[in-house]
Order: sequence, then C-alpha cells, then structure tokens
Amino acid sequence: MLLSGPAAIKTDRAAWGLDEPAVMASSCETLADSHTVSPAAERLRHILGEDDGGPTPTIFTEMDTLQQEGGELEWKESARWVKFEEKVEEGGERWSKPHVSTLTLHSLFELRTCLQTGSILLDLEAFSLPQIVDEMVERQIADGLISEDVKDKIVFVLLRKHRHQTKKPIHRSLADIGKSSSSSAAANRSPQANLSRSTSSASAVRRSTDDLPRHASSLGRLHHAQSRSMNDISETPSSDQMKNKFMKKIPRDAEASNVLIGEVDFLDKPFVSFVRLAQATTLGGLTEVPVPTRFLFILLGPHGKTKSYNEIGRAIATLMVDDLFSDVAYKARDREDLIAGVDEFLDEVIVLPPGEWDPKIRIEPPKKVPSAEMRQGFRVPPYDSIAAKHGPSTRSCSARSRKSVLNLNELAQMNGSAGGPVGGEDEQLPVQHEIGEELKFTGRLGGGLWLDVKRKIPWYCSDIYDGFHIQTISAVLFIYLGCITNAITFGGLLGDATDNYQGVMESFLGTALAGTVFCLFGGQPLIILSSTGPILIFEKLLYEFCKSNGVDYMELRLWIGIHSCLQCFVLVLSDASYIIQYMTRFTEEGFSSLISFIFISDAIKKMVGAFKYYPINRAFKPDYVTSYKCDCVPPDQGRPWNISAPLADDNMSLLFNVSDLDWTQLSKKECIKYGGTLVGKACKYVPDLALMSFILFFGTYSMTVTLKKFKFSRYFPTKLRQLISDFSIIISILLFCGIDVLLGLDTPKLHVPMHMKPTRADRGWLVMPFGKNPWWWYVASFVPALLVTILIFMDQQISAVIVNRKENKLKKGCGYHLDLFWVGILMAVCSFMGLPWYVAATVISIAHIDSLKMESESSAPGEQPQFLGVREQRLTGTLVFVLTGLSVFLAPVLQYIPMPVLYGVFLYMGVASLSGIQFWERIKLYLMPPKHQPDFAFLRHVPLRRVHLFTLVQITCLAVLWVLKSTFLAIIFPVMILGLMVVRKLLDMMFSQHDLAWLDDILPDKDKKKNEDDKKKKKKKMTTADTESDEECC
Repeated sequence: MLLSGPAAIKTDRAAWGLDEPAVMASSCETLADSHTVSPAAERLRHILGEDDGGPTPTIFTEMDTLQQEGGELEWKESARWVKFEEKVEEGGERWSKPHVSTLTLHSLFELRTCLQTGSILLDLEAFSLPQIVDEMVERQIADGLISEDVKDKIVFVLLRKHRHQTKKPIHRSLADIGKSSSSSAAANRSPQANLSRSTSSASAVRRSTDDLPRHASSLGRLHHAQSRSMNDISETPSSDQMKNKFMKKIPRDAEASNVLIGEVDFLDKPFVSFVRLAQATTLGGLTEVPVPTRFLFILLGPHGKTKSYNEIGRAIATLMVDDLFSDVAYKARDREDLIAGVDEFLDEVIVLPPGEWDPKIRIEPPKKVPSAEMRQGFRVPPYDSIAAKHGPSTRSCSARSRKSVLNLNELAQMNGSAGGPVGGEDEQLPVQHEIGEELKFTGRLGGGLWLDVKRKIPWYCSDIYDGFHIQTISAVLFIYLGCITNAITFGGLLGDATDNYQGVMESFLGTALAGTVFCLFGGQPLIILSSTGPILIFEKLLYEFCKSNGVDYMELRLWIGIHSCLQCFVLVLSDASYIIQYMTRFTEEGFSSLISFIFISDAIKKMVGAFKYYPINRAFKPDYVTSYKCDCVPPDQGRPWNISAPLADDNMSLLFNVSDLDWTQLSKKECIKYGGTLVGKACKYVPDLALMSFILFFGTYSMTVTLKKFKFSRYFPTKLRQLISDFSIIISILLFCGIDVLLGLDTPKLHVPMHMKPTRADRGWLVMPFGKNPWWWYVASFVPALLVTILIFMDQQISAVIVNRKENKLKKGCGYHLDLFWVGILMAVCSFMGLPWYVAATVISIAHIDSLKMESESSAPGEQPQFLGVREQRLTGTLVFVLTGLSVFLAPVLQYIPMPVLYGVFLYMGVASLSGIQFWERIKLYLMPPKHQPDFAFLRHVPLRRVHLFTLVQITCLAVLWVLKSTFLAIIFPVMILGLMVVRKLLDMMFSQHDLAWLDDILPDKDKKKNEDDKKKKKKKMTTADTESDEECC
C-alpha cells in the first residue's frame, strides 16, 4: 500500500478522546518493538493460525457519504472497492478508472484511534438495517459514548435512503438545467466539495432532527418498531440493483462491507461503530449490488472535518479489501484483534515523500501483486521447526523479520524498484524448474509406463468433455490450417527426395492416422505430431543410398521402422526418459529457438521465392503502352499442320488444320497448345502477383498479432474482445482470402490431392517385409534404426518438456514414457503402410497450447485477468487430425486459400513461440542502453557482463546448430542436442551456481549439493540470530 504525508502529524487528540502522550507512547513502543516480537504480531499469529475450514470470502466495499439533495438528507455513494478503488466523478457522472488507493498516514492513525474509542459489535445477530442501528445506538449509550438526547437523531440520519451512482434523481437533473452560478457548478464536481457544504447541510440536518422529539413524543421511547417506521431504505433490492452489470465483476461468494461517513451538528465528538454480523444479510437498498452485507463501519462527527472523515472512510474501506486484514476482520475475537490487524497493515506500508510525487496522480493497478501467503511470513512451514526448538516467541521473532524481508523484496519486484533486497542480502533464489515425478527413475521394468497409465486414466473422461467449449473451435481451425500447410510442404519435399514413393497424399494420410491415435491414447494430447527436417534429410539420404546400391527402398525403410519401434520399447521399459531431467532451460531454449527460427526463415524464403516466379514488371513504361502487344504466330505459314486435340467426352481426336484457325483470336494457353509462338513485349507481362502475395503474407501476420492483443484494448465489452482475440487467426485468414477473391488475381493457391490413392502408381498401401532384399539387410538395418531412434527420442522428449513447462500450469499431468510408447508403435504402423514417420512438432505444439490458454472471467475492476492454465483435453487434437484426413474431400473449398496467407500463419507461429523465452529477451538486451533495459529479475542478481557472456554462449551454440541443419550433417542433429547438454555441464566451470540459478536451472546433482550448503548457511544464520536475540533480551 502506498501512502503520502508528512512525517510529523498533528491531530486534534481531544476530539478523538486520546491524549497526545498516549499516541507518542504508542508510537515509541512500536519503534522499540520493530526488531522484537510485538503483542500484535503474536496475537495475529494465533488468530490466522486457526483453521476455520473454509477460505475467506471476497469483500466488496462501498463508501457512502451524507449529503443534502433537493432539501432532503440522503446517503450518496462516493467510492467502491473490489480490489482497487473507484471514485464517483460527479463532473462526468461516471466511475473513475480503478486505481491503487493512496492513503495518508494521518488517516490510518486516526482510524486506529476510532477503533480504540468507538463501539465494536462482533457476530451481531441482526437481519435488517433498523435492527442493526438500534443495537449500535444502544451499545453506544450503554458504554457512555453518547447521550439519550441524540439517539433519535442518529437513528433518523442512519436510516435515510441511499442513492447509488447507477441511479440519478429526476429532480436533480431538472434542477441542474439553467444553473448559472459557477460556485454551485464547482461544488458539484468534487465529492469533497459536496461534503464541504457543511453550513447548509448541517443546518438542514438540525432542522430535520430538531423536529423529531415533537413527532415522536406521543410514541414514548423509540424502539425497533419506531425506527422501522423512520426507515427510508427499501427492505428488498431494487430492480436497478438486480440488473446492475457490475455484479459480473464480483465473485459469487462475495460479501459486502458498507462504510457510512457523514458530519452532523448535533454531535460534539465522533460517533464510531464497527459491526460484524454473525451471518451475511442482504440489507435492501443499502448496497449498490445485491451482495449480502457482513461488515458496517459508521462514522458521524461534528462539522468542519469533512476531509478527515472522508480519508478515515477510505482507510477502513481499503483495509477491508486487503487480503490479510479481511482475514483478521473475519476471525477477530475482540477489539484488540482488529487493532492488531491495523498495526500489521501499518507495518507493511511504504511511505512516499510528499514533495517527490503528485498525490493527485492515480496509480495504475500493477500487473502482479504480492500474494497473501507471501505476506503472512509467520505461517511459513520452515519456521515451525524453529519454534519447536526455541519456543513460540522465537518463531514469531524470526518469522516477523523474515516476513519483512519477503514483503519488501517481493513488493520491490512487483513495483519495478531498481533496488535489490533489503539490507543488501541476496539469499533469495528463483523457483527452480522441476520436471516432476513423471521422470523419476522407478527401478522396475516398465515402472514409468505403468505410472503414466495410472496417472492419465482418471482424467480420460474429462479430457473429452472439457473440449466442449467455443475456444476449441478457434484452436481446431488454427492448428488444422497449420497442419495441412506443414503436410503439404513436407509431402512435396518428400516426393522430390524419394521419387514420389512418399508424397503429399501419404503425408496427409500419415498425419491424420498418427495424430489421431496419439491424441486419443497419448500421455500428453496437447502435443501435435508432424514430420520434421531431420527426418526429411534421413529419408533423402536413405533413398539415395538404396538407389545407388540396388536396394529396395520401401522394404529397407520398413525394417528400419521395425527396429526403431523395438528400440523405443526398450527405452520405455528401462525408464530411459529419466535423462530428460538433465535438460535445463539452456537446452530447451536452444532447441525451441532453433525450431522457431526455422519456421520464420522458411516462411520468408517462400515469399522471396514468389518474387522469382512472379517478378515485378520493372520494365513496364506506362508512356509506351501503345507499343506493348503480343501476337500468336502459327508454327509455319508455308504448309498446313495437323494438330491433334483430344476430346474428353468420347476420347476421339479432332484434326485441326492450321490454315483454318484464326490465330489472332486464340488465347495464350490455346496458342501454346496448338504449337504457336508468342511474339511481343507484352507476352511476358504478368500482374504484380509477388507484391500482392507479400501483402497477403504480411497482412495475415500483422493482423493476427494485432487481433491477438485486442483483448487488452479499451474498445468493446470484455467478452467480445476475448472472442476476437481467440478467433484472431481465423478472422485474419478469412479476411485476406476474401481480399484475394475480390481482386481475382492468380496468386498461388493451396493444392490438395483430389483422390485417395498413392502418389506413385507402382506402389500400394501396404509394404511387404520380405522378398526384395537379401536377409542380412533385415539385421543390418538395426544400425540406421539406432540413429532414427536417437532422433525421435530427443525430438519427442524435448518438445514434451517444453509443452509440460510449469509456466503452462498443466493440472492433469503428463506421460513421457506413454508418449514414447505410442510414437514407437506409430513408427512401425507407418512403416508398414509406407507413410512418413512422425514426432512431436515443437512450434505447432506451442501454438496449440497458446490457443487454449484460459484466463479468469470474473476479475475485479483494474485487476489483470489471471492466467488459469490451459484447457487440457483430447478433442482439439483429434478433430484437427480427422479434418486433415478429410481434406481430400474438402479440396474444392481449400483450393481458394492463397499460400501466402498460410505462410503468414507460419510466420506468426514462429514469432509467437519465441515469446516468453528468456534467451530471446537477453538477446534484445545487447541493443538496449542499461537505463532502458526492462526490470528483469536476473538483472538484479547477475552482473550485466555475465548475462551477456551467457547469452553469447547460447548464440554460438544456436549458430552451430543452424549451420549443421543446413547441410547433410543435419542427420546428426539429435547428437548435437546431446552436445548442448555437454556444453551446459561445462558452464558450471564458467559461472557460479548463483548466476546459473537465475539465468538457467541448476543441474540435479548440483541442486542436491547446493541444498546442503543452503541448509548449513541457514543453520549458521539461525544460531547467530538466536545469539543476538538473547543479547537483546538481556
């Protein structure tokens, strides 16, 4: 919480019933106890340590101020809080933007005084506002805080009607018409100015309340029935309250806290009351929205202190929405518990010097705030052992000092402070990347596979019905277009590399078969299978070897697939995936960055190639348009030629005599068909298809990026923004496909096979394992199969680690062994059918996860939507691959999609997969001056030169991998991934474990050693702290 105000505070102590020496003594005691255990901290430890069996509800707080409108007294809503503050801006008759509450230190001390001197009613059994008011007033009279004379007047004031911001009175709108007084207009613009009209308002209160004894004299003593007759508030929520759209911002289990602030003439000192109801009750029109009220804070005081009352109201309202104080308010047993909660709040505030910032500036809500668990440092488990050894007071002391360090460290990080940890300590390390129990070595044959099956079976049904959501429609269409583009690209390259033994048709069928089986039965259905570059190079080298040595390619490939399948089974049964835990962020980022750059470079290469096929007409001169022509010249004008043109209907031939044709009327295609020659400068003219293709390519990419960020814009309602963001890729594709159709240019289109048959006519859908190669080839194929197994194992498991990152908040677990098991089975099946081999595709899998991310739907105004995780299910992947298999029948529709649009989708996939990679962020630091660099956590703890050195090592490794993948050595690409793990091991000699903890992850063996060192350091520090504590106590 941010505060502003002078260090020295002068308060009218007599008005609050507290002497100056008492305040000073309290402050001195607080300062004296800042390094020891205070009674407040000890009290809160016991309060919050009690487990009441349920979480504390969210509190919605509304503050109303007493005003006079149209000659009548009423309570007018002036501010509200769900998490951040919103003020009523009367000049614009609207709510302000949500902002962080900035309080004065003065107001917090005065609030503390109010709770000390006012009446506190906890767990009050009351179910209506008149009943609550009666109880409050009776308690004040019993405690001697007010006299019987003012009872009727207080009840009358507290039961006036409440006008909320959503409801504007007609008489006020008509009264505003024709106003010419600038002073009146100025007074209506500020809530504080309204409250400052104390003379007229207070006199109106006096006139209204002075008449009460005369009207109530015949009724005798004022009881609950009489106060109900004076009630001006409806007992049931109005239709405006029920229809208020603001309810969408409030959680369903929320409860209300009402703060009533006003000044009157009939009181000599403030009337303060804090009430907690035993059961939350809806009090009719008291609250803006129909939320049951649990807390009430009422402050009525003599006139002349409008601003002070208003600030005290804002202070208690801000505390009520504070996670820690609200927990205290629910569990408080007496007045001292509440005061201890205020003291704890004061212990955490940060004061801003009044001359170094403008209090009128509204601070934007941060993207992230410290968690309540982090703030409750005394509840951290490790300190329980301290208490067990040294007693409860020692634990409180250690926890309290630890809590202060945690709070200031975390708050500094949240607010972007340039400073490091408090006191110069640097003992906090980032949470290390943990692979999880899925990769623990079981020591049993197939133990990891069995655990994967047990882990995934309970979730199987939810994996199906969790997919029934509108978000999955967007994800299916997006990933489907990416998959078919990838299938067509790799299918065409495979056809060129293998002389059409495998082509586009095989690629489509194999993608559909392998992907569907994997998504239905695999351990991580969010992974998308696809062909990869190293597999393509292996297929090319294998075919060239078979062709030059007279070996049947399809049969040898089948045996390689069988051996690779068996080797995958051996890896699964032996829990070989255990070694994946040695792949740290260094290896993951190197691999994923390489794949991302491949996607980006391939998309750009395709577009550059379009300029070669469709060159821009730079020689075209508009001024010489009259000289541009193209004539069709017959093959030979001297003698007639008979050209045979087959007819499609009856397969007969029609003989054309060249001399009978009108060559000047033939089209370009007909001229070439009949053997003519095109002559003229305009014959080679084509529209600027390359430029148009570039517009489609870059337009699809840029619009997708723009619409993806649209959910953070300020236009349109939240749900519409979210819908546009979810369908951003589909909207972009449809828009630019429509532009292409409208222009009618012959841009390159998506070509999909029209018939379900093998690409090569002399092969079938099944490959026989025997008969074409000598028997010893069946055994010798074990050697190349080993290379394929290493390739598949590394590709599959690294992609799985990236998908299963803790940042994705996956809740249903994963199955590394189960995934590899099914990839091995699919290797054998695809080999028997002559289909390509498939493995996890990193970029498309990341795009799949990105399209299924979930965010909180109900968030407080100003609060950033919280990332909840990924919609884990099997439906999207299954539908994607089923549609891929049916693409043959969708060819009449898919042929209208321009290839540049799909290249734009590829570019977006590559760029989007780079987001969130620390390596990419560190590369950009090279181009930034230090003062403009983002406030990354690792920059606070690691010198910049060490950060640049670590990044340079990663760039070098990435460059080596890029060179290798561009040559025939790409076949050893998996071995080079293992090389990255070796490089990472060598980095332990160049960097300290502290630096590696921030820039990478600590290796498992190093982690164990470091944990032992940390325990020794902590034990030594605890011993030192105990010694110092004993000395202070003495």
